[in-house]
Amino acid sequence: MHRKRDPAEPEVSRCTILNSSDSPMNTQSLRSPVLLIICIAIPLLAGVAGSFSTMSSIATWYTGLIKPVLTPPNWLFGPVWTTLYILMGIALYLVIREGTEKKPVQLGIMVFAAQLIVNVVWSLVFFGLQSPLLGLITILVLIALVLATIYFFYHVSRTAAVLLVPYIVWVCIATYLNAMILVLN
Repeated sequence: MHRKRDPAEPEVSRCTILNSSDSPMNTQSLRSPVLLIICIAIPLLAGVAGSFSTMSSIATWYTGLIKPVLTPPNWLFGPVWTTLYILMGIALYLVIREGTEKKPVQLGIMVFAAQLIVNVVWSLVFFGLQSPLLGLITILVLIALVLATIYFFYHVSRTAAVLLVPYIVWVCIATYLNAMILVLN
């Protein structure tokens, strides 16, 4: 049985309902899991890129260095960095989903990309070139860029900014290790 439509009532077709942005199955919600995976993959891939120079130097050059007392065991670095890269990806996702057309989001993404590039460069300089001095200079730039990323992300998503706090803490630990390796060797 069909009810008569009131002429003042807007006509709603099945297509309109399926394409409505209020629909739980809209395109944005379908893209969200894929976007999240991509955002997590980006820092993980950067980590893989940086690890190429790291892995070849760990067993040779790095082992022979005099390290400070508070140096974490080698086995800890992989799980910590993997966790940090995942947190970075989630933070990036939280910022991007706010809308890439927004200026604060664009600035956050640009600074995030810059810090990620410098993150990879640090591995290439410290381990690849085996240069604690250039590594220290690079990691100081990295600290500034991570702090800037936290700042810009905070203005878009406080949760995204908080997710980067463990990263800046770990980069500060890495800076201490880098500086002490420079001094001790």
